[in-house]
Amino acid sequence: MARTIRSKGQVALCQALVDARIKAGFGQAELATKLGCHQSLIARLESGQRRVDVVELVVLARAIGFDPFELLAIVEAATEPDHRI
Repeated sequence: MARTIRSKGQVALCQALVDARIKAGFGQAELATKLGCHQSLIARLESGQRRVDVVELVVLARAIGFDPFELLAIVEAATEPDHRI
């Protein structure tokens, strides 16, 4: 059983967020300004030091311009079948 914070699914989520931000042409500081938060929050989300809840995922998707369902498909594919909460 994998630990949630460093599970394959969590790592995939973090990488997908980084990839989406870069594809959209945002730096961490630019995204933070757009969201009205500190750059350090974006860094913690992307590094996996802080989890992303579903509402935050929707907000990030809107700000960056990605489909949250496509990102969830990436996470679902990476999550181990025996993963527990």
